[in-house]
Amino acid sequence: MPKLSVGPRTIPPSLALPRPHLPPTVLESVARAASEGLTTDGLRFVGRDETDRFFGWDEVYDRAVRAGAALAAAGVRPGDRVALVLPTDPLFIDAFLGVLAAGAVPAPLYPPVRLGRLEEYHARTAAMLRACGASAIIADARCRRILGETVRRAPTRLGVIAAEDLHRHAPAPPVAREADDLALVQFSSGTTVAPKPVGLTHSQVLANTDAIVDFMPLVARDQDGSPYDPVGVSWLPLYHDMGLIGCLFVALRRPGPLALIAPEDFLYRPALWLRTISRLRGTVSPAPNFAYALCVERIRDEELDGVDLSSWRLALNGAEPVSPAVLRRFLRRFAQWGLRESALTPVYGLSEAALAVTFSDPWRPFRSRYFSRAALAQGRAEEIAPPRGVGSPEAERDPRTIELSSVGRPLRSFGVEVRDRDGTVLPPERLGRIWARGPSLMHGYLDREEQPIVDGWLDTGDLGFIYQGDLFIHGRAKDVIILRGANHSPQDIEIAVDCVEGTRAGCAAAVSELGEDGERLVLFVEYREPRPELAEDCRRAVLGATGLDPALVVLLAPGTLPRTSSGKIRRAETLVQWHEGSLRPPDAVTPWLLAGALAKSALGYLRARKGTAE
Repeated sequence: MPKLSVGPRTIPPSLALPRPHLPPTVLESVARAASEGLTTDGLRFVGRDETDRFFGWDEVYDRAVRAGAALAAAGVRPGDRVALVLPTDPLFIDAFLGVLAAGAVPAPLYPPVRLGRLEEYHARTAAMLRACGASAIIADARCRRILGETVRRAPTRLGVIAAEDLHRHAPAPPVAREADDLALVQFSSGTTVAPKPVGLTHSQVLANTDAIVDFMPLVARDQDGSPYDPVGVSWLPLYHDMGLIGCLFVALRRPGPLALIAPEDFLYRPALWLRTISRLRGTVSPAPNFAYALCVERIRDEELDGVDLSSWRLALNGAEPVSPAVLRRFLRRFAQWGLRESALTPVYGLSEAALAVTFSDPWRPFRSRYFSRAALAQGRAEEIAPPRGVGSPEAERDPRTIELSSVGRPLRSFGVEVRDRDGTVLPPERLGRIWARGPSLMHGYLDREEQPIVDGWLDTGDLGFIYQGDLFIHGRAKDVIILRGANHSPQDIEIAVDCVEGTRAGCAAAVSELGEDGERLVLFVEYREPRPELAEDCRRAVLGATGLDPALVVLLAPGTLPRTSSGKIRRAETLVQWHEGSLRPPDAVTPWLLAGALAKSALGYLRARKGTAE
């Protein structure tokens, strides 16, 4: 039975670092970081104006045990599940670690940042509160003003606890927990179904964190063996596994310094991310593919005056499909500021495995290959030479080929297999469903009878294949577009319109539906600037890049496409809403809308107290 395993080139033995005995729980890891950390180790919160607030690990731990005592006094019991509705802020750290100190289980949820989508937010957040069985909600003042309607729909035993008051309580010894106790509830992305609660133990979360740290010896040493100080920089939301486990937990497990930027500040000013990496000499900073495209599109040269990106060793790219063309454009755009070609590192993971499953090799350029579209449509991976060479405009527009990026090989103790629909393991170069296993794989969805784990393996729902020992991803099984008996990945179609003038990069959804003449391709595209020829230009771009001719191109106002909490587009939901006539842009955020939302929230709190929740 062929299996994909870590090759010897992943971690050169000469760079492997000894690992000390590590604490078995997350909070004990914070205590260790507090006792061993240097004065520069800890969390640095970077403001939009590039001012910093620094908290050493010792202060982080002190605030955590104070918060734990405050939560216990408020009625939080060991084993309770507590929802966190907080932005990237010291209060999030207080609340998350405080819940652990109280012996309870944190469940981070996304805050109400899309004010034009509040009805959708209330419905989805209430569903997640019910799904995880939350006993309480911790929120800051801004979020509390909006949450009343959510609380009405999903009341909790302890209501909403103010995050601002947690660290002001007198400290108390934390409740002891074991490695196999539940440490965290995080939700699957929910692109094709409702988000599902993933319960992870301390041992599972830390197994993934330690595998990431073990993979990255360059966090402490360069390729030539010379040491340097590791510094993490992240704008990823802390309610998402990539920001929480991949950044915060990795930083405290080393331990080391981590700079945190609010996601909304990055979106407002993408240059802040690169300027912070330069100013703090950041070495590791991850982001999804859209962020690299956004930087190319939005950052102006004058914003990077004095910037030096040469310290950036790992620019991890995950959480959504990796576009080799976007990575090349990012490299060409920022190489003059010292960006290393070897820094760009595609990765693959999922919330059901805590976070990471495979990483590309460090110290070498990312690896991509051109494959035959026709062969992939029939389930085979056949590499073909592109016209004019890799990365050329001719190659990117050639409808016969598709360029895919390797996402590397599994981390230590992880495994990956590609199987057919019946569960039979497929040989290399055959397209199928990706199955994964490892020490951080969840035991199952929380409080659910249906469980996807089979003999220790998880069907990820992703499609891919193994080629020359590396894993390549080719979309989600439930998103596959079937036209004339051939399978096509929607991402390939959507990427084709990113460069069309007037469209918004990363804001397209390709779906298929059954029409009078069989399956037809429908493309939804958000515009930046509407113009009469835009729909036809998008159709031609798709036809030229993929050989597929959309039967219909639907142009949408910015922000119309429905998304998950992590920003992924919900394609099936887009089609359903379009047919129902409910696919509309967000409501304009006006003083009247805000006043109405606040009034509805206040009424929601009142009804929840009176027990009139739905």
